[in-house]
Amino acid sequence: MNLPVPVPVATIVLLILSNVFMTFAWYGHLRYKALPLLAAIVISWGIAFFEYLLQVPANRVGYGYFSAAELKAIQEIISLSVFAFFSTLYLGESLRWNHLVGFSLIVLAAFFIFKKW
Repeated sequence: MNLPVPVPVATIVLLILSNVFMTFAWYGHLRYKALPLLAAIVISWGIAFFEYLLQVPANRVGYGYFSAAELKAIQEIISLSVFAFFSTLYLGESLRWNHLVGFSLIVLAAFFIFKKW
């Protein structure tokens, strides 16, 4: 597949964009507690559709350059990063030290996944 950008860049950009949609699909409704549950589910499914339009190509493009385990590690780090911004900026929650320690341990896990021993 000929891409206008290198495979790692395309993969990571697509995963970032897909995670923005995913985060809104999973957590965006939390600001609208008065919204009926069924409506929140249907709206979330609609948002998740766009997440899949980006996530599936990201993994297709990236697989082969990255292993499946590496793709998952990248996705998890991106997911946590997007969530950290989302929870503070959109939901108004603060990140505590224990959240940062936990996120850092996941990044450390990714280091071991990518390390070629």
